[in-house]
Amino acid sequence: MRISRGTLLTAVSSLIALALLVGGFFLLRGSSNQGDAARRSDGSTLRSPFTGEPVNGGLNRVLIFKIDNVPQARPPTGLTKADIVYVLPVEGGLSRIFAVFSSQFPPVVGPVRSSREEDIQLLRQFGRPAFAFSGAQPRLLPVVEHARIVDLYSGIVGGYFRSSSRVPPYNLYARTAKLLAEAKGASKARDIGFRFGPAPAGGKLTSVYNVSYSSAAFSIRWSAPEHRWLIWMDGKAATAADGKALGARTVVVQYARVGTSAFLELGIRPPYTHTVGHGKAVVLRNGRAYDAAWSRPTADGGTTFTRPDGSRMPFARGQVWVIYGFGPGSTPHQ
Repeated sequence: MRISRGTLLTAVSSLIALALLVGGFFLLRGSSNQGDAARRSDGSTLRSPFTGEPVNGGLNRVLIFKIDNVPQARPPTGLTKADIVYVLPVEGGLSRIFAVFSSQFPPVVGPVRSSREEDIQLLRQFGRPAFAFSGAQPRLLPVVEHARIVDLYSGIVGGYFRSSSRVPPYNLYARTAKLLAEAKGASKARDIGFRFGPAPAGGKLTSVYNVSYSSAAFSIRWSAPEHRWLIWMDGKAATAADGKALGARTVVVQYARVGTSAFLELGIRPPYTHTVGHGKAVVLRNGRAYDAAWSRPTADGGTTFTRPDGSRMPFARGQVWVIYGFGPGSTPHQ
């Protein structure tokens, strides 16, 4: 039987269309599966040790930024995507942010600012993280660069740019894709002592908790509709550059001994927050304040938070803020 050329072309076209349809189906299925949470060898869901949330595809590298937090530097860019936001006192009674990213990497983060001596101690618990910063005091800079980090100092790697919408030094930003390409040897997220789970019994109903430095004030306010704590800074609701309110389901106020750095900044010795040691903390979650104790015996280890009965204090899953307060034995700073 003879088959016309037109019939043959029609049949071939139909087979190609069918193959494309089937291939597309499996491609879509594959894309969907990639979005599923990764599993451990025992079948349990793999979760971020920083947020307690499910991780897609495995744990990522750790990328840490030093971000300015004076009024002229606000609002920050990319901060809502951080896993952990640490707030530390700096010279002049002001504050600076130490932002940890691993679960998500926003396209741009900033404004990036300079490092302080206390960063070295705080960095060590993350293994060998990638650290993005704009520099440091001349004597301190080589110390930071020789710390156990993947060095992403803006003076030696690409990915940084100046925004025309702000004046220096509050206009330095970084593109995370470029920095991650420079940070292939950075360590991945690992246990730093946080535990996550349901809220324990007890705690004190709390709507507002305040923390202050000599020239910076933080008000942590519970929002029942959003089921998280909203951060206010210097009397104003804090927002990110995209307009979203800054806040978290867990905010830890960690009272540490704040001493004095060995490195001068603008002719004065800035604060040095001792993140290794032990002390008291207040863990804010679910509209309640829980008294806790913190302990970090060595710089290479993480920080554990325990309740008065000795049990571990669980955090709510999601972004965590840690605001350092002046604990016993601190040196007054102006």
